[in-house]
Amino acid sequence: MDLQKLTISETLDGLREKKFSAAELLDSYLARTKEINPKINAYLEIWEEGAKKEALASDKKIAGGNIGQLEGIPIALKDNLLFQGHEVTSGSNILKGHISAYTATVVEKMKNAGAVFIGRANMDEFAMGTSNETSAFGPVKNPWDLDRVPGGSSGGPAAAVSADMCLGALGSDTGGSIRQPAALCGIVGLKPTYGRVSRFGLMSLASSLDQIGPFAKNVKDVARILEVIEGEDPKDSTSVPLIQTTVPDLLEGNIKGMKIGVPKEYFIDGMDSKVEQSVRTAIKKLEELGAQIKEVSLPYTDYGIAAYYILQPSEASANLARYDGVRYGNRLDGSKNLMDMYASTRGKGFGDEVRRRIMIGTYALSSGYYDAYYKKALEVRSLIAKDFQETFKDVDCLVTPTSPTTAFKLGEKFDDPIAMYLADVFTVAANIAGIPGISVPCGFVENEGKSLPVGLQFLGKQFDEAIILRAAYAYEQGTEWHNIKPEIIE
Repeated sequence: MDLQKLTISETLDGLREKKFSAAELLDSYLARTKEINPKINAYLEIWEEGAKKEALASDKKIAGGNIGQLEGIPIALKDNLLFQGHEVTSGSNILKGHISAYTATVVEKMKNAGAVFIGRANMDEFAMGTSNETSAFGPVKNPWDLDRVPGGSSGGPAAAVSADMCLGALGSDTGGSIRQPAALCGIVGLKPTYGRVSRFGLMSLASSLDQIGPFAKNVKDVARILEVIEGEDPKDSTSVPLIQTTVPDLLEGNIKGMKIGVPKEYFIDGMDSKVEQSVRTAIKKLEELGAQIKEVSLPYTDYGIAAYYILQPSEASANLARYDGVRYGNRLDGSKNLMDMYASTRGKGFGDEVRRRIMIGTYALSSGYYDAYYKKALEVRSLIAKDFQETFKDVDCLVTPTSPTTAFKLGEKFDDPIAMYLADVFTVAANIAGIPGISVPCGFVENEGKSLPVGLQFLGKQFDEAIILRAAYAYEQGTEWHNIKPEIIE
């Protein structure tokens, strides 16, 4: 049996039926990872010894009939989720060698559910990037074409799932960092509603935008992980008690009568025409499946990128002030005084993109510019949120492209920050408004002899993950795109 071809649901069934053990499952993934990871750099560290202990513990639980929701399932963790006793760096030299003093709530929940953590996945430095090229430990390569990016900032987790080096992964999404790499790597990625999942133990980028979410091979697997990690956490004051929790076994493939809006602002000049064609074809498929398709307008969408790249750097400049070489992380010795030590440590420890955004954010928050930039961006944020609220009075959810293009070449946009920022054009609004979004595969575009995946995004009302999971699941069940794998893993 080729264990890598199984989904989480199928793997759990196989473990229950004793077709294979958790230890055998892990060994197969470790072997695949050792073969594939040198090609794509998805993992920064493999926790082989710890994972083997966890797998043996799962086998004992399974033998005793005590099976957790993710018992024995190999999972990757993005390098900004704290795991006590393990190095976690957020992809930055300034934290190289930093050992976590405690464990993130989501990691603890996954551990309690029986997950086996296979390793620490690469990412853009402090989650600032759209291509996973800003990592201090080298870029991640897309399993569909090793000359292309996997998307960012959660490129490592997405590539690891796509290349069958784990069954699922946790990432973080501040402006599209789960959905965009999911689209570019041909897998499923979900950004939950802000507050649905605890952020305790996540290295903060922008605290009002960050959200932790899952990657997996299909929609039901993503729902299984969400079911484990969601819920109120007393350690995170922004998390909320849930009236309705996720139950993956209740997902239904029927969307007959569902009203799905298509925002006209999400089909823009400069968008790859073949990507647009794939998305339009997917929308027709939704109509064939019984959905009522309606064109809608979100007029403030055009201001989303501008507002986001004021809000996010402003919050980042405050959050990253703690990395000063005093309490933890690397420190440059030989400084003349304290200020010299701060400047040299942060100057050498942070990469170009992180320094750029810290400076943008500090400027936007400075005296004399606060009202002109940060306050204005907050006002735009309210208007974008109101856009969604008004639109959801008429439709159940929205469907859009996830990314305006397929995966671009490594280095293609690296020296052009504005072009890189525009890759987030269809994803940032969900973070600004705090609503949930999911990306699922919806086709392929041929480019230089390579088939590159296209992502379809569903957006829903706050805490209405049930609707977007249902719509995404129905579309997935009506197509075969999620079953196609990159050549690198054949």
